[in-house]
Amino acid sequence: MPSNTLQMANKHTVWISPDKSSGWNVKQDGEILGHNRLQSRAINTGIKEAKKDEVDLIIQGMDGKIRSKDSYGPDPNPPKDKEN
Repeated sequence: MPSNTLQMANKHTVWISPDKSSGWNVKQDGEILGHNRLQSRAINTGIKEAKKDEVDLIIQGMDGKIRSKDSYGPDPNPPKDKEN
C-alpha cells in the first residue's frame, strides 16, 4: 500500500470551531489547518480538506453546539432514497 494511502487512512474528522479570541479554526487530528475571520471561509477550507482526505466535516456554531455534519468519504451504508 503506498504511504500516501496510509496517511489518508489515518486522517480523521475535520472540525470548524469558533476561536476564543476571534474568528474560526479549521482543525484535524488536533492540528490547526487554518484560521479565518469569517466562518464561510473556514467552511470552504474545511470542505476542501474533508474531500481531499475523504472524511467527515463537522461545523460548530458560536455556542459550540454542532450546527451541521457532512461526510465526504465512502459511505458503507448509502441512503436508499434516490431523491436527494
